[in-house]
Amino acid sequence: MNPLELTDAAPVRRSRIPATLRESDFRRFWFGETISLFGDQITLIALPLAGVLALHASPAEMGYLTAAGIAPALVFSLHAGAWLDRRGRRRQTMLVTVLGRAALLVTIPIAYWLDILTLAQLYVVAFLIGTLSVLFFVAYTTLFVSLVPRERYLEANSLLNGSRAFSFVGGPSVGGLLVQALSAPGALILDAVSFLASAFTLGSIKPVEPPTEEATQGHVREGMRYLWRSPVIRASLLATATINFFNFVFWALFILYATRTLGVRPGLLGLVLGAGAIGGVIGSILTGRISRKLGVGPTYVLSCVLFPAPLVLVPLAHGSQPRWMILTLLFASEFLSGFGVMLLDIVSGSIKTALIPDRLRARVAGAYMVVNYGVRPLGALLGGALGTWIGLRPTLWIATTAAIAGVLWLLPSPVMKMRELPEVEE
Repeated sequence: MNPLELTDAAPVRRSRIPATLRESDFRRFWFGETISLFGDQITLIALPLAGVLALHASPAEMGYLTAAGIAPALVFSLHAGAWLDRRGRRRQTMLVTVLGRAALLVTIPIAYWLDILTLAQLYVVAFLIGTLSVLFFVAYTTLFVSLVPRERYLEANSLLNGSRAFSFVGGPSVGGLLVQALSAPGALILDAVSFLASAFTLGSIKPVEPPTEEATQGHVREGMRYLWRSPVIRASLLATATINFFNFVFWALFILYATRTLGVRPGLLGLVLGAGAIGGVIGSILTGRISRKLGVGPTYVLSCVLFPAPLVLVPLAHGSQPRWMILTLLFASEFLSGFGVMLLDIVSGSIKTALIPDRLRARVAGAYMVVNYGVRPLGALLGGALGTWIGLRPTLWIATTAAIAGVLWLLPSPVMKMRELPEVEE
């Protein structure tokens, strides 16, 4: 081999590494988040199974457990954003919330092994973990801009969302195996360990955070006011809230329709859902390339169609079709929708990061979370009611077609003309 080829090999290999990962602080943060995301997938399975298998919870009690985890986002998001914009120290807050969630999870296997685990404890743990998660994610956007230069927002969001999509591929399977091997409460220890890894990486970085803002009258409401004043953020929120609302109408009935009406067995259904995760991984890889070719705004508009539209294939499937056709329709719907939602998450997250001023980041994130999370239980309730009233398949047709209408909010907004990430909007 030519000696020059040897000397050139290292720079070539280095150039294949995303520029964002060459920065040690972001690389550590990304590594910790990747481990933590896999842990979250374990808890997503193990915590409900602790209620079902260890405590024999009823359907109503499982509903309470789910509500306990969701409620903090609705109750605390606005005030959490205002508090963090006033207090600062976002990295420190995230570090405390990560350690707190690890400690809370460990109480469940300990109580189980001491034979004192109760549903009341699961409710309290789910609520407190949900509360700490609100603080973590509200602080997340501000820490992100402290670690990533503006020109790398799309690349960094692609890496973080790619880790999330990849965790959807392997996390549930690993979680199921751990539940079988260690029991549902015992499997939660692995998520606690993943939080410790995240805490270690957060403790090892020293980003320079943006300045805080002194509290004045209307400090808490300022995030919500900004959402309504900004034509881009307002259109984005209305689009994603519409899609989310009808998507939760859809998900309230999807598993029931797939198993009872289409006769899909749980094992095959797991593979179908895994197709969505694979689509998400591919989407995270290609988002940067697509946005450079089409422009950031048009890519966002495309994602708001490509996420909900493929789900129309689900009610298109019916029990009288051959099994191969049913499975093909379900796999295609999940794969394409997973691809679309990854485009949406990466591009919309990058636009918001570029547009929102530092002094308002946490408050806007909190206000956005209130609306975006608030529509989800409402959609699920409507899905259950419509499914009972007019039937599963008609409700799925309504949900999948209505979700596509979310893109209409973006068309008259400045988003369509956006080729690059926008400048900060005061």
